[in-house]
Amino acid sequence: MLQIAVCDDEQFYRDRMKKLLDKYMRTNALPCALHTFLSGEELIMQCEGGMKFDIVFLDINMEELDGLRTAERIRACQSDTYIVFVTAFIDYALEGYKVNAVRYLMKDNLEGALEECMKAVLQKMQVAQVSFTFLEGEKRLYTDSILYVESRGHKSFFHYMEAGRVVYQIYSKLDELEQQMEGHYFLRIHKSYLVNMKHIRKVSNYMVFLDTGEELPVPRPRFQRVKEAFVDYKGAM
Repeated sequence: MLQIAVCDDEQFYRDRMKKLLDKYMRTNALPCALHTFLSGEELIMQCEGGMKFDIVFLDINMEELDGLRTAERIRACQSDTYIVFVTAFIDYALEGYKVNAVRYLMKDNLEGALEECMKAVLQKMQVAQVSFTFLEGEKRLYTDSILYVESRGHKSFFHYMEAGRVVYQIYSKLDELEQQMEGHYFLRIHKSYLVNMKHIRKVSNYMVFLDTGEELPVPRPRFQRVKEAFVDYKGAM
């Protein structure tokens, strides 16, 4: 499930964006959770508290913490979030490059431009799904929302973000799951952990640090390969 945030200090535009996004996602059968924020401070509080957003629609002209400074704070803790600036002015285009904004939407043309914007963002995200038969039943999971897969005993556990944290169980070896997840940027960091590189913030001191605040161990013999693979991944994004 995609986590999408709309941040604007004007209620009219918050409500308008939420309505248009809800319509687009329903029309295209894309499950999502839509979150609205009336200030950059409110949004940053959630981000720094561990809430992960896939896409953020961010008003540039807000009181106190404006959209550009809010984007810089988001980038400090969520490097993979897709930021779309929503503005009544086009003068900020060059500033947007500093925070890797993926698109601009003009407030006087939201309805006309939103569909093209979402198509472009989703294409960049390469939204993909995988299907597994879990103990909880058949599930189709968005690969971007899988944090990591953990092997314990005869089971593997999918740690998944879906309106909160859920765990799905499956009778399958991690070696088999690693093959099935090939091409979706999952990294085997340990005999017991297969991690989604999108959710790795850094690799250091024989640990992998996730954007959820979790830390997972990397054995010394495997550490250099893991670090190099993560550097290659970040360089290719």
